[in-house]
Amino acid sequence: MTGLALLGAGIAAGLAAIGTGVGNGMVISKMLESMARQPELSGQLRTNMFIGVGLIEAVPIIAIVIAFMLFAK
Repeated sequence: MTGLALLGAGIAAGLAAIGTGVGNGMVISKMLESMARQPELSGQLRTNMFIGVGLIEAVPIIAIVIAFMLFAK
């Protein structure tokens, strides 16, 4: 195992975590803003938010899988 592979795995996992945190924060803040403006659409907005958060959460999972693949070599 080379040091560069370990460094790459750590960078991939770290950047994915940071990006996911920023993305989730943006999605949730916009959803709350939309719910405050139109409360009658809160159910529909919440459903769309959960779909968006699920898609955003897929990115760090893929990054962790790639990081584990780098560890395996």
